[in-house]
Amino acid sequence: MITRRALPLIATPAFLATPALAQSARPIRMIIPFPPGGATDALSRMAANKLQEKLGVTVVADNRAGGNGVVGTMALLQAPNDGLTIMGSASIHVMLHRVLRSLPFDPVTDLTPIARTARGPLLFVIHPRRQERSVTEVIEAARRNPQDWSMTTSSLGAAGHLAAIAFNQAAGTDILIVPQRSSAAGLIDVAAGNVGLMFDPVLAPLPMVQGGQLRALAITNETRIAAVPDVPTMAEAGLPNFVFHSWYGVWGPRGMPVETVTRMNAALNEGFAEPDITARLSQLAFQAVAESAADFGRYIEADVARNTALLRSVGFQPEG
Repeated sequence: MITRRALPLIATPAFLATPALAQSARPIRMIIPFPPGGATDALSRMAANKLQEKLGVTVVADNRAGGNGVVGTMALLQAPNDGLTIMGSASIHVMLHRVLRSLPFDPVTDLTPIARTARGPLLFVIHPRRQERSVTEVIEAARRNPQDWSMTTSSLGAAGHLAAIAFNQAAGTDILIVPQRSSAAGLIDVAAGNVGLMFDPVLAPLPMVQGGQLRALAITNETRIAAVPDVPTMAEAGLPNFVFHSWYGVWGPRGMPVETVTRMNAALNEGFAEPDITARLSQLAFQAVAESAADFGRYIEADVARNTALLRSVGFQPEG
């Protein structure tokens, strides 16, 4: 927990011991390895804004989409490890080496975890003109005619992809899973009726659900959420213990100075605990996370182990 006594240290412009970061005229670049408009982009920009506010240094968001997040990650790895280039991404990042065969880096060991900032559940959405009105009806229909159903996902290894695999297992269905290039592209496919279903973090599908372009069947949370109070949890919809969250964080290149990482971590923990952020996150069904960089690293190891086991249980083979 950060005390008030620590705040002046965090707010000082020359906040880090490294000479490069002590020169506050030099901005920090926050690479976001996905397009604008999705949850990863929104949470990364929140992190960039809070770092700028707390540390007194300009932080510039830089979307470098492509290759399931590989393009942006490579841009980070090619940057100096002086803290002037960092990356905001999501839980998909740590699974890249489990879903892509020819990956030029290890997403766990080749980067420095700085902070996990937030987590949030997924909405399970369907085309609004489909006659099925519940998860139970979808399961029954998909068992009868599996060829009539498909699920899309924003990227291989994303929380929505893992939830789709888990859904097939829990429901006893064999619905085809079709990866897309982004959340926006996948949701457009569902809204157009090209694909039947999608799991995606709440932020992206919520406006389309509210506007009637999509219908929400359930949410992968322990409890209902205020943003869509009439949408049942997956447990209420008939699949007990079906809880999935996407999470978001900030990384640096391998070998970043420990003091640099520690101070960025403290700034992000403090910033995401402030009322303006917690209120905004709550509206979108996200929850702030506060933990040390070391705890973040341990969380990553556990998350990778759990999701690798899920992929192996269905014989998933990496692409490329």
